[in-house]
Amino acid sequence: MKKQTTFFTQKRMKQLQTVVAVVCFLFMIFPLYWLFSSSLKTEASVFARPPEIFPMHPTLDAYITQLNQVTFDILGSFKNSLLISFCTMIISVTLAIPAAYGLARFRIKGKNLIVFLFLVSQMLPQIFTLIPNFIIFKKIGIYNTYWAPILSNCTLAIPFSLMMMRAFFVGIPTEIDEAARIDGCNAFQSFIRVMLPMSANGLAVTFVFSFLFGYQDMMYSLTYVTDSAMWPVTTGIYNVVGRYGVEWCRAMAFGCMAVLPVILIFVFMQKYIVQGLTAGAVKG
Repeated sequence: MKKQTTFFTQKRMKQLQTVVAVVCFLFMIFPLYWLFSSSLKTEASVFARPPEIFPMHPTLDAYITQLNQVTFDILGSFKNSLLISFCTMIISVTLAIPAAYGLARFRIKGKNLIVFLFLVSQMLPQIFTLIPNFIIFKKIGIYNTYWAPILSNCTLAIPFSLMMMRAFFVGIPTEIDEAARIDGCNAFQSFIRVMLPMSANGLAVTFVFSFLFGYQDMMYSLTYVTDSAMWPVTTGIYNVVGRYGVEWCRAMAFGCMAVLPVILIFVFMQKYIVQGLTAGAVKG
């Protein structure tokens, strides 16, 4: 009887957890749904009373207008975003992963201080570094070039990537390194042939989030790039702000197009992202 009661209690707990999870999912997904549904409405329908949960007369006019406007080249801005994001990702991963391996495996004087400084750098707001970076970029001649936002985004992506990969490397037993050395590998070969394949999930998370650090940037691009033809897609939201207000259906259409690459990344990479984040969270 006691076992049966325990079974029903566990079953009810699972049902309750499922209900709570569904409610939380609906609560979090509703803004995205409202973004998409509003992009299919007219400006009058957006402000209809009572609100239209489902578009009564869906239209693609907002998307067509957004793609055909001459004040802001959205396709060109996507190209700029991809360029900035890929360069940020490559530079960050190339620098962060070997540094993370060194901090995880070698005895380095002041290692704890270095790790602490990387943690502190993640806590600093972006605006904190705007003026110092502006002065540096002007002096070295990369102001108003793609390199200015790329290097600025790297200051955000590198600490995150380093801390993430360090957690994975710390969680791999040192005996595996020793076995690789016995088999004839030096430190570099052990790193390439053994450690990186064993940290595949962490690498996936590092690549994805380094890319997103570059893709989501708006502040650095607006500050360090004056040529609007070089602006990324995130800066285009200003073009839906008219003289007398915001054109909300166009703003929603722009938001849908801007967020689409991020959604696709998480849809196709969700398995590796979840495994990487959960594995990294319980190590080192």
